[in-house]
Amino acid sequence: MVLTYSEDKLKFGDRAPEFELVEPLTGKKRNLNELRGEKATVIVFMCNHCPYVVHILNKLLEVAREYIPKGIAFVGISANDPEKYPEDSPEAMAQLASKLDFPFPYLFDETQEVAKEYGALCTPEFFVFDKDLKLVYHGRFDESSPGRDVPVTGSDLKHVLDALLGKGTLPAPEEWKPAMGCNIKWRD
Repeated sequence: MVLTYSEDKLKFGDRAPEFELVEPLTGKKRNLNELRGEKATVIVFMCNHCPYVVHILNKLLEVAREYIPKGIAFVGISANDPEKYPEDSPEAMAQLASKLDFPFPYLFDETQEVAKEYGALCTPEFFVFDKDLKLVYHGRFDESSPGRDVPVTGSDLKHVLDALLGKGTLPAPEEWKPAMGCNIKWRD
């Protein structure tokens, strides 16, 4: 595992890059336009095996279940190379999504092109887009990480989502805290 921090390829106000990816659980191709939320869309680059993802996963699912009924869509995307990391294979993704009853689609970026277009570098890494698919946040879930005695709350993400729902103000880009986690496992 290489500890990696996110960098801002996409800037505040940039439109979400389009995608069409397979959802291993259903075998269906899903695209951004069909998955976008009425009020906002959260794209999280994640995977099965990363300890940083495992650390927040239950809380992430809880937060998604809380905000999806409010018009905020969530989409998980894994871009890891499954040949080198079989625990991140499409089959393993489908098993995890089924076992934990993911409330959102968990898509496989086989070519890794989507991760590159977004500028994703680590897992978990969050991108939040408003109702017009304009970037309003890129960064971490909260300040918790494996080995730190800090509870997992999702506070950074929830602050942004609440602001999009009219409860508070969005953090300015200079206030965004970078995501931190395992590097995306790129193909050679």
